[in-house]
Amino acid sequence: MNFGFTEEQDFLRDAVRKFVDGRCPIPEVRNLMETADAHSTLLWSEIASLGWLGLLVPEEHGGAGLSWIDFVVLLEETGRTLLPSPLVSNSLAVTAIMEGGSTVQQARWLPELAAGSKVGTLAFLEASDVPGSDGIALAASVDGDVHLLDGEKCFVADAGCADLFVVAYRAGGELALALVPASSDGVSVEMATPLDETKRMGTLKLDGVRVSSDNRLAAKPASDTVAFLLDCGAVAVTAEALGAAEQATAITVQYAKDRIQFGSPIGRYQGVKHRLSDQWVDTESIKSLLYYGAWAIENSRDELPRYASLAKAYVADAFTRIGVECVQLHGAVGYTLEYDIQLYIKRSKWVRSMFGDADYHRDRLAERIGVRPEN
Repeated sequence: MNFGFTEEQDFLRDAVRKFVDGRCPIPEVRNLMETADAHSTLLWSEIASLGWLGLLVPEEHGGAGLSWIDFVVLLEETGRTLLPSPLVSNSLAVTAIMEGGSTVQQARWLPELAAGSKVGTLAFLEASDVPGSDGIALAASVDGDVHLLDGEKCFVADAGCADLFVVAYRAGGELALALVPASSDGVSVEMATPLDETKRMGTLKLDGVRVSSDNRLAAKPASDTVAFLLDCGAVAVTAEALGAAEQATAITVQYAKDRIQFGSPIGRYQGVKHRLSDQWVDTESIKSLLYYGAWAIENSRDELPRYASLAKAYVADAFTRIGVECVQLHGAVGYTLEYDIQLYIKRSKWVRSMFGDADYHRDRLAERIGVRPEN
């Protein structure tokens, strides 16, 4: 792979940063946090007009047909300002349809998801909170060619503003994936109050929801698609987390320059500057793993699980540590709602468990090399 960014990717990074800084800085983020879904339809339509929602969508379906490296560049920048939007959820729904959908399903849904007229999300997790195929227990009853779904899907990201759910379940013991519109009979959503109010989640309730063959993603084995989406999700949330961690460090570096104690900026003291230096090393290390993982999505599927897990395991621990240290380096004021740094430690807590925590991914890595993890 080419370890440098192209001129177009640098331009994309600058354009995204300019947009989020101007259109959704932290004061606007705080305003959106006060809304029911932390979602602005106006902002979403502006994002759609910029082509972000169609970045991964093929040109024949109204998208730009770009790569996951381009998408990770975008997510790293939106993560800096904690942009509240279903951008990751929508793009994972796009990926699911591109991976497992028929040509008819792709033509039906991808243009709307790319245009922002519909919002998609994944509904995989259940009460066990186990990522991947092992955590999927929801069983459908079969009525001829129709699957009937009764149960719940938990921790569904952006459930309140989603128009389309990609639901994982089992039929006859085999994994299956269904496209379930929010308008379907028997579908309802119960929202939860999260620690990170920029990332809203909810429970998807399914009461006799009918899934016909036209709404099932069957172009590839569902188990393969679920595993692939887990890796893509880990890469996507790591990208957002990387941007947030970099910005948390930048905010704290500036505070260390401005805060005077004993006649000097606190950034002069070893107990401050050494910790900030360690944070920089962590974010640069995450960046290397992340971008290789993003490259592997389209160029080396065999390597993808390894690098997705390496990046996610690293960021899950490191971002939490960075969040805690940044708050501590702000002193007592770091814990107050008035200061922005507390928003970043909340984001670190949200990132930690999404698409598998550090322990899950380390166990996954160990299994890949034949080491049996201890219980």
